[in-house]
Amino acid sequence: MKKIKAIVKIQIPAGQATPAPPVGPALAPHGINIKEFCDKFNQATKDKAGWTIPVKVTIYEDRTFDIEIKRPPTAEFLKKAAGIEKGSGEPNKKKVGKITREQLRKIAQEKLPDLNTTDIEKAMKIIESQAKNMGIEIVD
Repeated sequence: MKKIKAIVKIQIPAGQATPAPPVGPALAPHGINIKEFCDKFNQATKDKAGWTIPVKVTIYEDRTFDIEIKRPPTAEFLKKAAGIEKGSGEPNKKKVGKITREQLRKIAQEKLPDLNTTDIEKAMKIIESQAKNMGIEIVD
């Protein structure tokens, strides 16, 4: 088994990794081939265009690396469903969008493997609380 040198977590737009920030500055200090990383990431995420993808890069002492591509953040799903650019700065006073219970259920099903529950109803509550914190209303 290889010895791990570092684990780096970054968020990159799908299919658009370049040696420029945030990729280059995050990975260059660890001495891995950034072009190879960008090629692997872009190939793996080309079908997810338009999403920001969290990625966990495990870097080994021999300068090889493994990539673990995660699902987009919940906030990304909520923004797309509500059709908004960003959440509200004052979520209790200013609402910026609405999503339906059905959209909430779809987001919860997509994010279920990343959440700390296996119950879809509990997952919906987790997603609903994040929606409220972003100023997004849930309508029936």
